[in-house]
Amino acid sequence: MKEPRIRIPEKSPMDAESSGFHNKKSGLIGRLKRIEGQMRGIQEMIAREDSCENIARQLAAARAALDRSFYEMVACSIERELGSLVNPKAHAALEEASRILAKYG
Repeated sequence: MKEPRIRIPEKSPMDAESSGFHNKKSGLIGRLKRIEGQMRGIQEMIAREDSCENIARQLAAARAALDRSFYEMVACSIERELGSLVNPKAHAALEEASRILAKYG
């Protein structure tokens, strides 16, 4: 079995970067738990035989939330992998690009 790609980094001299990662990790886990709740709600809607349009609306919302989670994870990965390789000015631009990807992806 392959090792997961997202993991808690070991203690490093860049505590700010590590705490930023932990905050993003916590946010991503929280978002996925909300999506999980949405999916349970959709299952209940199907069991109740709600209208197809209402179910489709909720599926679209869950899909959008999952897509946003994916883009957030990709942005975090880019920041983690490239952040230490660039100068502070380029790092700020990288963070901004990652923010835009995560928000509008």
